[in-house]
Parts: sequence; C-alpha cells; structure tokens
Amino acid sequence: MNKKKSVLVAAIFISAVLAKSSNAQQLYREKHRPQVHFSPKEKWTNDPNGMVYHNGIYHLFFQYYPGSTIWGPMHWGHATSTDLVHWQEQPIALYPDSLGYIFSGSAVVDKNNTSGFGKNGQVPLVAIFTHHDPKGEKEGRNNFQHQSIAYSLDNGKTWTKYAGNPVLKNPGITDFRDPKVMWYEPQKKWVMTLATKDHITFYSSPDLKNWTKESEFGKELGAHGGVWECPDLFTLNDHGKQVWVLIVNLNPGGPNGGSATQYFLGAFDGKQFTPFDTTTKWLDYGPDEYAGISWANTGNRKVFLGWMSNWQYANVVPTETWRNAMTIPRELKLKRIGKEMYVASEPVAELNKIRSKPVTLQNIPVKNSFDVVAKTGKVSLPARVDLNLEQLRGFSILLSNDAGEEVVIGYDEQQQQYFIDRTKSGKTDFHKDFAGRHVAPRLTSSGKLDCSLIIDVSSLELFADGGLTVMTETFFPTEPFKHIRIQSPGNTTIKKLTISSFRSIW
Repeated sequence: MNKKKSVLVAAIFISAVLAKSSNAQQLYREKHRPQVHFSPKEKWTNDPNGMVYHNGIYHLFFQYYPGSTIWGPMHWGHATSTDLVHWQEQPIALYPDSLGYIFSGSAVVDKNNTSGFGKNGQVPLVAIFTHHDPKGEKEGRNNFQHQSIAYSLDNGKTWTKYAGNPVLKNPGITDFRDPKVMWYEPQKKWVMTLATKDHITFYSSPDLKNWTKESEFGKELGAHGGVWECPDLFTLNDHGKQVWVLIVNLNPGGPNGGSATQYFLGAFDGKQFTPFDTTTKWLDYGPDEYAGISWANTGNRKVFLGWMSNWQYANVVPTETWRNAMTIPRELKLKRIGKEMYVASEPVAELNKIRSKPVTLQNIPVKNSFDVVAKTGKVSLPARVDLNLEQLRGFSILLSNDAGEEVVIGYDEQQQQYFIDRTKSGKTDFHKDFAGRHVAPRLTSSGKLDCSLIIDVSSLELFADGGLTVMTETFFPTEPFKHIRIQSPGNTTIKKLTISSFRSIW
C-alpha cells in the first residue's frame, strides 16, 4: 500500500471512529436519558435478569423487546461492566423460541460442573429462566409458564439452550415464574426460589436439570395486593451470624401504589424458609423501584439492582427512542434498631470514581431557605447531595428549573415520614397515577438525621438514616433542573452538607 493510500485509509478509519463516538454521545444525551443509570441504547426494557459476577465482569441481563418502546415478546438483553458504573451493551443473549418468550430468571457460575455443560475445563455459566407460551395464555390454559435453562462456555458472550427444556414443568399455576437459583453448600445442591402466584415455592436440584419441590412460603404472610414476582434468597451478616433474606417483588400492592419490593428475614435449612416475624418490610418505598434482585457470585458482598419504573405507567412515560432504566447498584447490609432488624441499602462505593471533588459546608444556619447552588458554586445534574442534622427537624430540598417545575424531597417531623412530591415535576399528564406525593416511615428514633440523594436528570434516589429508608422516583421536567434549595420552618442548623456532580457514564 502506497503512502497516500495508507494516509487515506487511516483518515477514513479515524473519521468512522469519531462519527461512531459522536453518534453515541448524541444517543445518550437524549432528553430525560439517565446519565449515571443503565438504560438500553433503544427500545423497551424492564426487569433485571441473570445478574452474575464472573472473571472480573458483572453481567446484567434484562427483559428487553427490540421491536418497540412498549412491552412485547420478551428477550434477554445483555450488558457488562467491570465496575458497576460503566456499562457496555452486548448482543441479545436469549431470543424467543418455539417454547415461548424469555421471561425473567437468574444465572449461576457452575464451578463444579454439576450440569455437565462444561467442556475441557471450561466453567459454564448457566441461565435459568421462564419460558412463557403466549399461545397457551391466549387459550386460557393455566400451565403456559415453565422453567428452562441455557449455558455459556465463553463467559456469557453466546448461549446454548438446553435440548431437554423445560427442566421444570408447570403443575397448573397461572403465574409460575422468575426462578432465582443459588448453590446451597451445606447440602451440595442448587435451590430455586420461584414465584408461584401469591406465594413462593422452593425447589432443589443436584444438576440444574432435575428439580424436586421442597416447600412453600408466604400464602398468609406479607403484602398480597397483587401477584408475587421476581424473588431472591441470600444471606447477610449479622455480627458474625448469617441471616437469610427473602426478597419478593409485588405488583400491584406497593406502599405508594403499584409495583414494589418487600422482604422477609429468617432462617433457611435447605428445605423451608422460616421467618423471624410477620412484619411486612419494604426495601424501597418509592414508586419507581421494582423487580429488584442481587448479583450472584459476589462473595460476602450483596449488590442489589432494580428496574426504575412502575407497571402503572411504564409503557407510557414520555421518552422517545428508549423506555425505562435501572436503579443504581446498591449494597445491602443488615442493621438493628432496638429489637428490630432491617435490610439497609446504600449506593455502591464505585460511584465515587465518577464524582467531582465534593464541596462541603458545615454548621449552616437555615432561616426558612438556603440556596445550595449559590453557596457551593455551579453544580449540574447528575449530582450527589449528603445532608446531616444534629437535631431532628423537618426540612425540604427543592429541585427546580426556570420553568417553575420542581420536585420536593424532605422529612415531615410531625408525621415522622420522609416524602417526595413530584406533583409539579414537569410532564405528568401521561398517566393519572404519576403525579403525587409519596411517603415513607422513618424507622429509627435517633435524634440525628442523615440522608443521601443520588439525583440524575430524570430520577432521584433517597437513602435516609444510613439506608434504612429508601425511596426511588422518576420525573420528566420540560427543561433540566438546575436549582437546589433547602427549606425549613423556623431555624434549623445543618451540621454538614456535601455536594458533588457526577460525570456521565456514557
């Protein structure tokens, strides 16, 4: 190749790379597109699926319909990350087939090759998912959902469906889905936690192919405003002891309407789950966290992720080329308040790598109102705000724009409730249940208060009292929010205020 030609080829290559980068930048700068949350490049997404960590890579599969921005025949989309922050979308992992759509499920690292799928020392990843037969559903049958498996020998890049699918046939239950599978070491077996209409059914298997029913849980316990979905079962550490956590997503019937995530704490012996108490606890009180589950194979660390929407309005939110996103990943830990035990959630520490240098103010007197941006300098969304009060007082944080739109986040001292009000947040008329004021209880009686806000361009996540109370909300302003103001009746002193912006993950 002569010199002129090689220069031309190099120029064409550089031009193509720049064009691709420019297109990506334009794509991820669409109106309302989250900048620190995962969303697919285009089209519809809902539940996170198959979350597994292997060989330094976090795999996130997700319910995906590549044909539209509204729900349709489900596939498993796929994205990968090495840091839980930056995501690379991969080719679709699982497509619908003759057995039906590919509904929600999980994935495991079969390091002992119990399935026999591994070859030449390769460790198989095995996905366990629900096959949903739309024809059977249309005909009114009660056995149109079954559990099937697929495996990968190249770290999740390509998948082969098992020829013997389904591996767990439906016994005649209309809602028989969302298998979450884990290895139960004491008895050297796999345990499947399955959503079965209004309760949970546990199954076990030596090889991921042959399953035996173990027990049922929850017909008379917990919230039952809607169908139970997307369960999870794992342990968290309580001062050296392992406590079992059973997550059950519910739709509808959440504390603020529509979809939500409840959980139970108890003991599990490989066969039965026995709860410590009958209290209904919620992992997130906001309207926009659902179908949340944890990553498999992360050792002692438990990282949780949810779908950032609500089935009440997910199909009609005002985005154009894509629809819906995931929450930020959250680390789960147990916390005790008196005799009660709770699961607390906190933003993963990895988010700090995209934070600007924090601006910190201390001992701030708030007489009715305090302009955060004016006092800390220009802060643009996405951002993180951390607030500490030495004395418990009611307060509110206003996010607003020059169009007069606002989201109000705060604490009501009289009601002992946190709240988020998106009534005037911008575009809300796409569904009658979107605009509103949502509340969550304060679970500690401490005289001090702390809260962290992760604010993206179209969502916020509130983590109060060390993550004991969590709320997730989406919103769709007509122009970006750029003002942050703290208000409090009377005189309040903010012990410490820290604020920083996030760089886009795209």
